[in-house]
Amino acid sequence: MAVEENNILCIGELLIDFICSDVNVDLIQGVNFVKKAGGAPANVAAAVAKLGGKASFAGKVGNDPFGKFLGKTLEEVGVDTSMLVYDGENPTTFAYVSLKEDGERDFVFNRGADGLLSYEDVNINKLMEAKVVHYGSATALLGGALQETYYKTLKLTSEQKQFISFDPNYREDLWKNNREEFILRSKYCIQFADFIKVSSEEMEIITSKEDLKEGVKGLHELGAKMVAVTLGKDGVYLSNGEESTIIDSINVVSIDSTGAGDAFVGGFLYSVAQLEEPLKLREDFSKMKDIAAFANRVGAITCTKLGAIAALPKLEEVK
Repeated sequence: MAVEENNILCIGELLIDFICSDVNVDLIQGVNFVKKAGGAPANVAAAVAKLGGKASFAGKVGNDPFGKFLGKTLEEVGVDTSMLVYDGENPTTFAYVSLKEDGERDFVFNRGADGLLSYEDVNINKLMEAKVVHYGSATALLGGALQETYYKTLKLTSEQKQFISFDPNYREDLWKNNREEFILRSKYCIQFADFIKVSSEEMEIITSKEDLKEGVKGLHELGAKMVAVTLGKDGVYLSNGEESTIIDSINVVSIDSTGAGDAFVGGFLYSVAQLEEPLKLREDFSKMKDIAAFANRVGAITCTKLGAIAALPKLEEVK
């Protein structure tokens, strides 16, 4: 199967975030909500497309006004949605969120069509044409058809020697009663990954190591070939298993950090897809550092504007 030049396929959830715009209230008191397109892998696809890369998205939404809004949102930024499935029987997935002054979130998750993306729904020819395949769904590992699709396509894309990216995207609200399953399922995915992006919290949860170097070593031992640990204002810790460094953060006035991690991944994969032989990137640590520094800028610019997809920069802004 011929690999389509520079194509990055992101698989996973696309959903509606209803964000309460009332100040310092819980969902019982909240009255006003703002509708936003959400879903980590969809954000990554949008980041790639806005940079000028070729991005595709595979997922499932309801055949309802919300699903159509989500499809339109991706199409407007240039993402190929030919693998987006509209489910006529199940509604689009919703998340309702309110933020309080103490930093606590009130969160209700109504899962719908996103978890029902089956292996049979995936266009295998298009999957195998992708140069890079990104798995970064906060909901995929919760179980059901989408998890099974992740497992099957991970094995297939690994056998086909495609570049595999994985972001576990831990969400406390989704896993607080089942953290052990999150760890087991993340470890399964990591064994296939050429590149993983984790927060320091995710690293600690998955490896049980607080120390940064020990935690990253643990991720490599699980199978990750390249690791980026995002450290907020302290930058990104980058490792290929033999060399490591901190890529400094970019000083910006942060207005909204939503989607900054997805923007970093999008920036990284955009650059990876430009390489003739992405799987050899691990051997060139200098090139890895340049790519991570570029991705850092993409993430930083995203923090200076409101909204996840709306805030993603174009290539001229990053340069």
